[in-house]
Amino acid sequence: MIEAGSAATSAGERDGIKAVVEADLGCEISTFTRMLKKDVDYALECDVDSIHLVVPVSDLHIKEKLRKDRDYVIAVAGEVADYARDHGLLVELSGEDASRADLGFVGELFRTVKSDRICFCDTVGILTPERVDEVVDALKGIAPLNLHCHNDLGLATANSVRAILKGANGVHVTVNGIGERAGNASLEEVVMVLKKLYGIETDIKTEHLYHLSTLVSRLTKVTPSQNKPIVGDNAFTHESGIHVHAIMADSATYEPINPEEVGRKRRFVFGKHTGRKSIEMAVKELGIDADTDELDEILQRVKELGDLGKRVTDADLQVIAEAVTGVTRDPKVILEDLTVVSGNRITPTASVRLLIDRTEVLEAGTGDGPVDAAMNALRRALGNMAEFKLEQYHVDAISGGTDALVEVRVTLSKGDRVITASGARTDIIMASLEAMIEGINRLYR
Repeated sequence: MIEAGSAATSAGERDGIKAVVEADLGCEISTFTRMLKKDVDYALECDVDSIHLVVPVSDLHIKEKLRKDRDYVIAVAGEVADYARDHGLLVELSGEDASRADLGFVGELFRTVKSDRICFCDTVGILTPERVDEVVDALKGIAPLNLHCHNDLGLATANSVRAILKGANGVHVTVNGIGERAGNASLEEVVMVLKKLYGIETDIKTEHLYHLSTLVSRLTKVTPSQNKPIVGDNAFTHESGIHVHAIMADSATYEPINPEEVGRKRRFVFGKHTGRKSIEMAVKELGIDADTDELDEILQRVKELGDLGKRVTDADLQVIAEAVTGVTRDPKVILEDLTVVSGNRITPTASVRLLIDRTEVLEAGTGDGPVDAAMNALRRALGNMAEFKLEQYHVDAISGGTDALVEVRVTLSKGDRVITASGARTDIIMASLEAMIEGINRLYR
């Protein structure tokens, strides 16, 4: 069953519900309704199969929202339910804020008002698994019973699973756990807990869970947290060197389920916890040949980024590895030191200290910006070696954010020789100089 929205909300909402109905998804389509006959009329307009009739049942809601009493709730809920059923709609009767209500009154409502299903709503997420046992025992003989759990205290999945184990017929869930405030019970969590921990199969095709998650995330513009179970970016992502080594031997060492079961792929990222074995394995998978010294340099750069709080992706690692393995061995020019001063009321100035054929050279330069100033200082320090032409200068941010890894690619020419070199750093100035110096070393090699 899919609750496709609240038909009473707006004409646009009704158009959306109609579109879901017309999609002919092979399941029951429902709409949320209040204790109002006009809400049922809106539902009929949408041609849904059922209504989710939500009725306040806690004294707090009855008195503060409705300004009525319990007898009024039972009477009006009965009238609206009968009206819907008389018009051919199935009725799921839900007790709103039931977890703060008198359970005896909730049972009285469900027994008095004729409906096809009943639902106990933990509207503010205060149920516990122990309390779920009491609720299910008290209500499950009245009619097919569902539970609707919110996640305000982080127990929505546990409570929903407990309800099924205790004998409830169903639970309300949402993709990615979206919903008001802290959200509702998560579809993917409930389904996978039931499957993996209790051996209870559902009709959900779990291999499509991640695709569904990303689709809903894109359409709602609500992105799951990175560490959200099953669908979060980090759910099947490994960084620690010890973990990666074990994962490669047997994925069960640090994964409770195979990522393919939910439509995911295992991913390795790199940071300050990364071990040399992980780097060696990843660089090899990228098809890059690196010797021992180069692997050490790649690992050092990865750890430097990790110390800055950045996690290095596969794309980042490839750029770093290509930059390191492309560095000329026994270089003619080595950058020893760089200092840059820039601001909105100062001329950008840079000084560089180079080793050229093992001789130290110190020079400074100014420019239109800090990168230009550094380039001019480099040219001055190079002297006669600066007789080359910069054919192309290109910058790419490999990932998002102001601390993204930056790849700078330059094309240099001298006479009939043309070479391309790259640099990769989080600092665009350092990446630019790295690319330029590598290019110069190749020209003069």
